[in-house]
Amino acid sequence: MGNNTLIERDLSVLWHPCTQMKDHETLPIIPIKKGDGVWLEDFDGNRYLDAISSWWVNMFGHCNPRINKALQQQMETLEHVILAGFTHETIVELSERLVKLTPPGLNKTFFSDNGSSAIEVALKMSFHYWVNKGHKGKTTFINIANSYHGETIGALSVGDVALYKEIYEPLLLKTITAPSPDCFNKEEGETDKDYSARMIEPMREILQKHSEECCAVIIEPLVQCAGNMRMYDPIYLTLLREACDEFNVHLICDEVAVGFGRTGTLFASEQADITPDFMVLSKGLTGGYLPLSVVLTTDETYDAFYDDYENLTAFLHSHSYTGNPLGCRAALATLDIFQEDDVIVKNQALIKTLHEVSQEFLNHPHVIDVRQRGMIVAIEMGKNKKTREEYDWKERRGLLVYQYGLKHGVLLRPLGNVIYFLPPYVITEDQIKMMARVALEAINFATKD
Repeated sequence: MGNNTLIERDLSVLWHPCTQMKDHETLPIIPIKKGDGVWLEDFDGNRYLDAISSWWVNMFGHCNPRINKALQQQMETLEHVILAGFTHETIVELSERLVKLTPPGLNKTFFSDNGSSAIEVALKMSFHYWVNKGHKGKTTFINIANSYHGETIGALSVGDVALYKEIYEPLLLKTITAPSPDCFNKEEGETDKDYSARMIEPMREILQKHSEECCAVIIEPLVQCAGNMRMYDPIYLTLLREACDEFNVHLICDEVAVGFGRTGTLFASEQADITPDFMVLSKGLTGGYLPLSVVLTTDETYDAFYDDYENLTAFLHSHSYTGNPLGCRAALATLDIFQEDDVIVKNQALIKTLHEVSQEFLNHPHVIDVRQRGMIVAIEMGKNKKTREEYDWKERRGLLVYQYGLKHGVLLRPLGNVIYFLPPYVITEDQIKMMARVALEAINFATKD
C-alpha cells in the first residue's frame, strides 16, 4: 500500500485535530507506516526527522525497545482495572517515584487521561478546597496573557490564546488576566531577569485587589509553549510563589509541556526553587506512548477533603481510564531511562549544540528573535528585523516552512511565524545540525518575496 491509498481512505472518514480540513485539498496528509528513534517513515519510504516530538510527547524516540518491552510485560498481567476502590502495583510505584522526583511537599497524586483533563482536575480541586475551608466566594482564576492550558472548557477558559479561545468565549469561565513576563517585550538593554521581576508588580496588584474572590493563579513555568514558545526568567516564578502565599491564593504550575527535562531540569519549577500547590504533568510522562496525566498536590489540600462521607466534601471527579496500568508502566519505563541514562546531565551536550545552531539564525534579515530554554529553541520570523514588525498571519509563512521541511526530511510544525525545535532526547548532534540546516533553508524559502 502506498501513501495515496491511505490518504484517500483517511479523508473519507477522519476529521483531524487543529486542522482546517479544506487545506487537504492541496496539502497532502502524510501517512506514517512506522517510527524508529527520531525518524518517521511513510508508505512510500520517505523519512522525516521528528523535530517536534510529535506534539511534544516523545522523549526517547519512536518504538523505543525498553518501553516496548515494559509494555509487553504489563499486557501479560493487567491491562486495566477500575481505580475507585481498587489499586495496582504499577500506579503505586509510579506515584511513589513522582512524589520523590517533584518539588518537596507534593505528596499526593491524582491521575487522569490527558493534559486538558488534568487541568480541569487542578481547577476543580482548588475551587473545592476553598469551599471545604469555608471560602465559598473564591470562584475566579488568574491567568497570564498569551497562556495556553488545553482545549476543554475549563482549560480553555484559563488560557489566553485568541486563536483557540475567541469563538468559544460565550461558553467560558470568566478569568482575570495578568500581563505576561515574556521577555520578548523587554526594554532595550534590560536583562531577562530584570524584566520578568518587574512584571510581578501588575500581578501583585491583581492579587491585592481580587484575592478574596480568586482560587488560584495558573501558569506555564518558563515557556508559554502554544503561545509561540515565548520565554521568561525563573525569578518571576519565585516572586509569584511569594505573592500567592501572601494573598492566600493557590499556585497551579502547568508542566504538561515543559516537564520531564524540556527546559533543562527535570521540572521547570526547580529552576525557581518553588513548590506549587498543584503541579500538572502529562505529555512526556509516558515517553510519548499512551495518554496519561497526573496532578500532584500537598497534604494540606488532601486533608481538606478527608472527612466523613455524609459531610459531602469528597472530590467526586473520575475518568474511566484513570491510572491505566499500561500508561503507568510506560511512565515507569520512561523514568527508568531518565535515571539509568542520566538523561538530564547528558542532555547538556545537546542543549549546547542547539544553542550553537540557533546562533546561525541571529543575523537572518527576517528573523526577529531567537530564544532558548534548555531543549527548546524558538526562531521567530518577521517582516522587519529592526522594528520587529510581524508578518500578517494570513500570509501563512509558517505553512511554507512546514512544506519545505517535509520535502527535505524534517517535520517542522511552526506556531504561526515561529519555528521551533523540541526534539526527542535520542537525537544526535549531527541530526540537530541537519534539522537546523533545513530550518534555515525553509526560512529562506518562506520569506522570499
